[in-house]
Amino acid sequence: MPKRTDIKKILIIGSGPIIISQACEFDYSGTQACKALREEGYEIVLINSNPATIMTDPETAHRTYVEPITPEAVAKVIRRERPDALLPTLGGQTALNVAVRVAEMGVLDQYGVEMIGARVDVIKKAEDRELFKEAMKKIGLRVPESGIARSIAEVEAIAQRISYPIIVRPSFTLGGTGGGVAYNREELLKMAYRGLDASFIHAVMLEESVLGWKEFELEVMRDYMDNVVIICSIENMDPMGVHTGDSITVAPAQTLTDQEYQKMRDASIAILREIGVETGGSNVQFAINPKNGEMVVIEMNPRVSRSSALASKATGFPIAKIAAKLAIGYSLDEIANDITRETRASFEPTIDYCVVKVPRFTFEKFPRTEDLLTVSMKSVGETMAIGRTFKESLHKAIRSLEIGRYGFGDPPEGADAEYMDELKRKLRRPNSKQLFQIGEAFKLGLTVEELNELTAIDPWFLHHIEQLVRLEEAIRKEPGFLDDPDNLRFAKSWGFSDVHLAHLTGTQEESIREKRKQHGIRPVYKLVDTCAAEFEAYTPYYYSTYEEEDESRPTERSKVVILGGGPNRIGQGIEFDYCCVHASFALREDGHESIMVNSNPETVSTDYDTSDKLYFEPLTREDVLHIIETEKPDGMIVQFGGQTPLNLAVPLEKAGAKIIGTPPDAIDLAEDRKRFQLLIQELQLKQPRNGTAFTIEEASGVAEEIGYPVVVRPSYVLGGRAMEIVYDQSGLKEFMKMAVHVSPGHPILIDNFLEDAVEVDVDAISDGQMTVVGGIMEHIEAAGIHSGDSSCVLPPISIAPDVQEEIRRQAKLLAKALGVVGLMNIQFAIQKGEIYILEVNPRASRTIPFVSKAIGVPLAKLATKVMMGKSLEELGFTREIEPAHISVKEAVFPFSRFPGVDLLLGPEMKSTGEVMGIGSNFGEAFAKVQAACGYDLPKKGTVFVSVHERDKAAVLPVARKFRELGFDLVATSGTAKFLRENGLEADLVHKVSDARPHVIDYIKNGKIDMVINTSLGKKTHSDSYEIRRTTLLYNVPYATTIAGAKAIAEAVEQLQRSDWDVKTLQEYHQELHGSVSPAR
Repeated sequence: MPKRTDIKKILIIGSGPIIISQACEFDYSGTQACKALREEGYEIVLINSNPATIMTDPETAHRTYVEPITPEAVAKVIRRERPDALLPTLGGQTALNVAVRVAEMGVLDQYGVEMIGARVDVIKKAEDRELFKEAMKKIGLRVPESGIARSIAEVEAIAQRISYPIIVRPSFTLGGTGGGVAYNREELLKMAYRGLDASFIHAVMLEESVLGWKEFELEVMRDYMDNVVIICSIENMDPMGVHTGDSITVAPAQTLTDQEYQKMRDASIAILREIGVETGGSNVQFAINPKNGEMVVIEMNPRVSRSSALASKATGFPIAKIAAKLAIGYSLDEIANDITRETRASFEPTIDYCVVKVPRFTFEKFPRTEDLLTVSMKSVGETMAIGRTFKESLHKAIRSLEIGRYGFGDPPEGADAEYMDELKRKLRRPNSKQLFQIGEAFKLGLTVEELNELTAIDPWFLHHIEQLVRLEEAIRKEPGFLDDPDNLRFAKSWGFSDVHLAHLTGTQEESIREKRKQHGIRPVYKLVDTCAAEFEAYTPYYYSTYEEEDESRPTERSKVVILGGGPNRIGQGIEFDYCCVHASFALREDGHESIMVNSNPETVSTDYDTSDKLYFEPLTREDVLHIIETEKPDGMIVQFGGQTPLNLAVPLEKAGAKIIGTPPDAIDLAEDRKRFQLLIQELQLKQPRNGTAFTIEEASGVAEEIGYPVVVRPSYVLGGRAMEIVYDQSGLKEFMKMAVHVSPGHPILIDNFLEDAVEVDVDAISDGQMTVVGGIMEHIEAAGIHSGDSSCVLPPISIAPDVQEEIRRQAKLLAKALGVVGLMNIQFAIQKGEIYILEVNPRASRTIPFVSKAIGVPLAKLATKVMMGKSLEELGFTREIEPAHISVKEAVFPFSRFPGVDLLLGPEMKSTGEVMGIGSNFGEAFAKVQAACGYDLPKKGTVFVSVHERDKAAVLPVARKFRELGFDLVATSGTAKFLRENGLEADLVHKVSDARPHVIDYIKNGKIDMVINTSLGKKTHSDSYEIRRTTLLYNVPYATTIAGAKAIAEAVEQLQRSDWDVKTLQEYHQELHGSVSPAR
């Protein structure tokens, strides 16, 4: 069936900010779809609030709305654009939920917009647990026993029918938000309250437990002609009970019999037909009882999912692209496979290698939360590895995680029976370190059978892990084991890295490398070709392995290697991938071959057609040097992928790699506290008083000299890892105990904390001669909150022009002194009119995508061209652009995922993503980012105020502002007394520890519309903590800083005046630059 000609304009809904369970896989799929539909001649309109994506670049869609993804905003876009069709299946759960709401509001009918890719009834049938259960029954498939509850009374009634443990699943949520496993009535009621609150339709499903069963997924595609293909089978190594996003997964499935696989395949096709998915990709999840082979259906997603990105990267089959083309009428047999150019999309992919995905966790950011994996997803990123065998892929995935591990850890010396009991207890409860605990258990003598009993992980996987552990032991115990080239080659074929082999033999990485060179042992590269080498592959997408035939095809062209950022984590996310993709685009534009190295399956950088070549490999010295030896590039870009490639810059340069752009020594100078201090003094600039220390004694001495409070942090880390504000010596001692493990071998940095200072971020670009400031961003929160967690505004709204001019002068001075060629980020603090330099990063920062979109200039792309030798003058970017519109960036936090975590912000970064709001004034832009974060700011109602003693004077103007706007004030005794003494009427409400009804009762009963609550330091008052957690659960807008409260007041004032409108990024840019942006 040829493509449809009755539709011309298509609206695509994006997925919004990066959150746990909905990360940059939707940027990847959305970007791919926009590209595919543009190729077909359709006009593409996009709505997405995330500035850090390639998807929201003005070149990806024809008309890009960086606006909140809410039903109201989508309705405004439809009213303005009048699209013919709406495609909701590429923006994750967010897009599906909003599309359903917009349809129910009657907007689609009113403007004659057709939903393509999935109909509303199909979405509801797949997503509503009750409807799905009925549909499965109809086609003879079993789903776990269950019942739908819409109230606590119904929860209790259903629990009588289903025996414990009971799985709690809210309907219409993402990544299992609000879900869990209840082992008793008390846990069930607690989870049910939370789940009912989290569910879009206020319903939870209580489900028979299939804990310990094996979990599988099939990625399936169907077209209008009823052709169905299975793209990929995926097996979860972890059993049921762990969310698939938190599980180690393997493709293709390893432990199914052919009969079981065929049964599952037939079931998935029947499910698609019954649910009514006429076109596009779907993900179907099954559980199999390992005792008797019984199969049940868990769920299906009628959209491109997280697993779709994994399946695409694992097979080379572009699921999102094909899904977009199917939505406009094509059938699978009409769409060509880009990789082979001979086969069609109806030809099922076949793979002759093994793919392993391992999730990346950041529990260390949330110390109050227990490290426990359940049906609610907690991982913030993932890494994928490709090898010929499961063993090889697993080892490559472990070192790709960048957690300092290259293999399985050793139990402590003298581990006794008590240690073994504790280890067994941990193994029974799935956690983020379980893989390494299994390795320890084997070393302490546990058997495969015992570990299967403890973990319910299939013996097949455990046997492979045991064999890896046994080889480790052989290498360690037998002196000279690796002198035999056959043994060394064998160890390498099982994925052992040089670092790990050096550790096992008590030698150095370089000596293992030399030994391999002597024996001619080096990896070869194989193609990912979708067809197990049955047809020639035209897309150079490679993985390494230790075999004979090398399929890499180095060219004689000018070429540059770009090192990506590895797995997403808090502090290093999609913003850096964005910069790497722009580097690739720039190299291609200027006729250079671009070679991408990365291990993250979620990203645009690892799409098979983003770069000229893709190496899906770990970002370690060994793996990158092999690629350099194979490709012999003219240079390598390390300043775009965050801390990961920066940490490799010096070792790679020492090994002979040519780093282009800012020299690694300048990067080291900016990180080395003593060298940097000398530079600042030389330039006659100011820094907060500071020092460095390796020991607790040294740290105490430095802190006494500087004076408390001090900011303490390890060096050579990203995202403010382990950074704290310390108010006294006991706090410093606590910090030092923990910090030495975070960045071993590097000093602890200690700075005087500038209280009540305004923090400023500056992004600049330099060609070595000229430096142009990209943007000056004023932080809304005061200094002391990590820049990645603070809202910021561009251009600044309260910094005097002469102070801004001085900031520009200092930025240019620093760029010159450091010899920056490319991008640079500087963080300043302004205190009582004095400008202090907090830190300088001669690399891409996480604000580059935001600034680029605010000013209409692709800074990362220009920086790449500068690094390749062009001047800013040649590129037409010689002056700072000061937009007339206001852009605000706001952080998005994962607090709801981590029970027990406080909402207070500090110097260690906790946000997973960000949103952008653009408006004609600050109030409008800030109101938009709050809506994009999911907070509907109230235009009237009651504000609860409770602040720390030192914030009382500062909260007064904010409280007064809310009174002027018509809000009632309620406060606890101390704050209420202070407000009344200063002429503000405030009703008294009890503290949680005083009497009932207290403030939390008020919040739960819907009597409070906004919360302002501050605390001092890290130790938070239990009352304040309980208040903040309740606002989170009940989705009440809150501010934990005075500056944040002030910004909300301005936004509310703007909303009272008028509702905000929508406008495209292209229109904002046209106002700045005329019809064409400079340097595009």
